[in-house]
Amino acid sequence: MLNRFFITGTDTGVGKTVVSALLCAALDAIYWKPIQTGFSEDSDVATVTRLAALPSDRYIAETYLFSPPVSPHLAARLAGTRIDLRRIRLPKLDGTEGLIVEGAGGVLVPINGKQLMTDVMRHLGLPVLLVGRSGLGTINHTLLSLAALRQAGLRVHGVVMVGPPNRENRATIEHFGKVKVVGIVPPLAKLERYALIRVFRKHFDRRSFGK
Repeated sequence: MLNRFFITGTDTGVGKTVVSALLCAALDAIYWKPIQTGFSEDSDVATVTRLAALPSDRYIAETYLFSPPVSPHLAARLAGTRIDLRRIRLPKLDGTEGLIVEGAGGVLVPINGKQLMTDVMRHLGLPVLLVGRSGLGTINHTLLSLAALRQAGLRVHGVVMVGPPNRENRATIEHFGKVKVVGIVPPLAKLERYALIRVFRKHFDRRSFGK
C-alpha cells in the first residue's frame, strides 16, 4: 500500500508537518500525530488541518499530548506520566484509506526511559519517509538518520528534501544512502492546500505513491 506512511525527520523543525500536510492533501489521507509536545492552540494537528484543508473526520486525536516543548520522554515525566507504547495503536481503517502518521522530533528521540521514536515506528509497522533539509549539513544528518532507521530494522520508503533544490546534495544522499529522494518541497510564497498539491504533482515521484 502506497498511501500509508510514518513521517520522521533528521531534526526538529525540518519540515515534517508541511510534508505531512502535503501528503494528506495529495493522497487524500487521514492525519495522526500520536505524540505531541509543545502543544498550543497552533498544534501540528491544527497546522496540518489548516494547510491541507482537512475536515474534522480526516484527522485522529493525539494519544499523548504535552505542553512543554521538550523531548517526549521529558514532557511525559514533567506531566507525571510515562509514554506506554501499547497505548499507541494504528486506527482501524478500511483497506484503501490513506494514513499519514507524523513522529515527534527526530529518529532517535526518546519516548520513555527505554524506548525511542524508532520503537514507535517499528511498533506501527508503516514504511518510513525521512524528511531532511536540502542545504548545508543535510548530507551528514540524513545519512546518520538513514543508518539509525536501518539498524532498527525499519523499511525506508524514501527521502523528502525541504528547501531550495540542491542537485549535488540530492545525488550524494541517494548514492551513499542507497535511497531514493522521492520528493522536493521548494520554498513556497503561500502554504495552502492547492499549492501543496501542485508541489506533489511537479516535484514528487508520483509512482512512489501509487499515482
